[in-house]
Amino acid sequence: MITPTVVFHTATLLPNGKVLVAGGEDTIEGILLSAELYDPATGTWTATGSMTTSRSEHLATLLPNNGKVLVAGGYYVTIHATSSAELYDPATGTSAVTDSMNREREDHGLSLVPYNGKVLAVGGHTEAQEFLSSAEMYNP
Repeated sequence: MITPTVVFHTATLLPNGKVLVAGGEDTIEGILLSAELYDPATGTWTATGSMTTSRSEHLATLLPNNGKVLVAGGYYVTIHATSSAELYDPATGTSAVTDSMNREREDHGLSLVPYNGKVLAVGGHTEAQEFLSSAEMYNP
Protein backbone atom coordinates (compact mmCIF):
# COMPACT_ATOMS: atom_id res chain seq x y z
CA MET A 1 0.00 0.00 0.00
CA ILE A 2 1.31 3.44 -0.93
CA THR A 3 0.89 6.14 1.69
CA PRO A 4 0.25 9.54 0.10
CA THR A 5 2.48 12.49 0.86
CA VAL A 6 0.51 15.72 1.40
CA VAL A 7 2.11 19.08 0.57
CA PHE A 8 1.02 22.71 0.02
CA HIS A 9 -1.68 22.63 2.72
CA THR A 10 -2.31 25.18 5.48
CA ALA A 11 -2.21 24.68 9.24
CA THR A 12 -4.06 27.21 11.42
CA LEU A 13 -4.04 27.24 15.22
CA LEU A 14 -7.60 27.59 16.52
CA PRO A 15 -8.61 29.27 19.81
CA ASN A 16 -9.43 25.84 21.33
CA GLY A 17 -5.82 24.68 20.82
CA LYS A 18 -6.58 22.38 17.90
CA VAL A 19 -4.98 22.88 14.48
CA LEU A 20 -7.02 23.07 11.27
CA VAL A 21 -5.12 21.45 8.38
CA ALA A 22 -6.84 22.26 5.11
CA GLY A 23 -6.39 21.30 1.47
CA GLY A 24 -3.07 20.75 -0.25
CA GLU A 25 -2.00 18.11 -2.75
CA ASP A 26 -1.29 14.45 -2.24
CA THR A 27 0.53 11.99 -4.44
CA ILE A 28 -2.58 9.89 -5.06
CA GLU A 29 -5.66 12.15 -5.16
CA GLY A 30 -4.14 15.42 -6.39
CA ILE A 31 -5.57 18.70 -5.07
CA LEU A 32 -7.61 18.14 -1.91
CA LEU A 33 -11.00 19.38 -0.73
CA SER A 34 -10.63 17.80 2.70
CA ALA A 35 -9.81 19.31 6.08
CA GLU A 36 -8.79 17.72 9.36
CA LEU A 37 -8.30 18.80 12.96
CA TYR A 38 -5.19 17.85 14.90
CA ASP A 39 -5.43 17.86 18.69
CA PRO A 40 -1.93 18.26 20.16
CA ALA A 41 -3.25 17.44 23.64
CA THR A 42 -4.23 13.91 22.56
CA GLY A 43 -2.09 13.52 19.43
CA THR A 44 -5.17 12.57 17.40
CA TRP A 45 -6.54 13.56 14.00
CA THR A 46 -10.26 13.88 13.19
CA ALA A 47 -12.00 14.72 9.95
CA THR A 48 -13.97 17.95 9.82
CA GLY A 49 -16.14 19.51 7.15
CA SER A 50 -14.52 19.76 3.73
CA MET A 51 -13.74 23.07 2.10
CA THR A 52 -16.09 24.37 -0.60
CA THR A 53 -13.27 24.37 -3.16
CA SER A 54 -10.35 22.00 -3.63
CA ARG A 55 -7.22 24.10 -3.23
CA SER A 56 -3.47 23.90 -2.92
CA GLU A 57 -0.83 26.57 -2.25
CA HIS A 58 -3.55 28.71 -0.65
CA LEU A 59 -3.29 30.72 2.55
CA ALA A 60 -5.37 30.81 5.71
CA THR A 61 -5.63 33.11 8.70
CA LEU A 62 -7.64 33.07 11.92
CA LEU A 63 -10.10 35.95 12.30
CA PRO A 64 -9.94 37.03 15.95
CA ASN A 65 -13.30 38.83 15.92
CA ASN A 66 -15.33 35.67 15.21
CA GLY A 67 -12.91 32.71 15.51
CA LYS A 68 -13.45 31.66 11.88
CA VAL A 69 -10.62 30.88 9.46
CA LEU A 70 -10.37 32.74 6.15
CA VAL A 71 -8.98 30.48 3.39
CA ALA A 72 -8.12 32.32 0.17
CA GLY A 73 -6.53 31.89 -3.24
CA GLY A 74 -4.17 29.17 -4.40
CA TYR A 75 -4.77 26.59 -7.12
CA TYR A 76 -8.02 24.66 -7.49
CA VAL A 77 -6.88 22.54 -10.45
CA THR A 78 -3.25 21.80 -11.25
CA ILE A 79 -2.48 25.10 -12.97
CA HIS A 80 -5.61 27.19 -12.39
CA ALA A 81 -5.14 29.95 -9.83
CA THR A 82 -8.29 31.13 -8.05
CA SER A 83 -9.68 34.28 -6.51
CA SER A 84 -12.17 32.35 -4.39
CA ALA A 85 -12.27 32.55 -0.62
CA GLU A 86 -14.16 30.71 2.10
CA LEU A 87 -14.68 30.75 5.84
CA TYR A 88 -14.25 27.70 8.05
CA ASP A 89 -16.32 27.86 11.24
CA PRO A 90 -14.81 25.73 14.06
CA ALA A 91 -18.10 25.92 15.99
CA THR A 92 -19.97 24.03 13.25
CA GLY A 93 -17.08 22.29 11.48
CA THR A 94 -18.26 23.64 8.13
CA SER A 95 -16.96 25.95 5.40
CA ALA A 96 -18.95 28.53 3.46
CA VAL A 97 -18.13 30.65 0.44
CA THR A 98 -17.39 34.31 1.16
CA ASP A 99 -16.57 37.22 -1.14
CA SER A 100 -13.86 36.39 -3.66
CA MET A 101 -10.71 38.42 -4.04
CA ASN A 102 -10.65 40.85 -6.97
CA ARG A 103 -7.76 38.97 -8.59
CA GLU A 104 -6.78 35.31 -8.73
CA ARG A 105 -3.72 34.93 -6.51
CA GLU A 106 -1.21 32.19 -5.83
CA ASP A 107 2.06 32.59 -3.89
CA HIS A 108 0.54 35.70 -2.33
CA GLY A 109 0.73 37.07 1.18
CA LEU A 110 -2.25 37.05 3.56
CA SER A 111 -1.92 38.97 6.82
CA LEU A 112 -4.23 40.00 9.60
CA VAL A 113 -4.22 43.76 10.25
CA PRO A 114 -4.25 43.88 14.07
CA TYR A 115 -5.77 47.32 14.60
CA ASN A 116 -8.93 46.74 12.54
CA GLY A 117 -9.30 42.94 12.12
CA LYS A 118 -9.24 43.11 8.33
CA VAL A 119 -7.07 40.79 6.22
CA LEU A 120 -4.62 42.10 3.63
CA ALA A 121 -3.91 40.02 0.52
CA VAL A 122 -0.80 41.19 -1.35
CA GLY A 123 1.19 40.27 -4.43
CA GLY A 124 1.44 36.76 -5.78
CA HIS A 125 0.88 35.76 -9.34
CA THR A 126 -1.93 34.72 -11.65
CA GLU A 127 -2.51 31.53 -13.57
CA ALA A 128 -0.71 33.13 -16.54
CA GLN A 129 2.32 33.79 -14.29
CA GLU A 130 1.58 37.53 -14.30
CA PHE A 131 3.24 38.85 -11.15
CA LEU A 132 0.94 41.08 -9.14
CA SER A 133 1.94 44.28 -7.37
CA SER A 134 -1.60 44.90 -6.15
CA ALA A 135 -3.13 44.53 -2.71
CA GLU A 136 -6.69 44.15 -1.45
CA MET A 137 -8.49 43.95 1.90
CA TYR A 138 -11.02 41.48 3.25
CA ASN A 139 -13.42 42.90 5.83
CA PRO A 140 -14.93 40.16 7.99
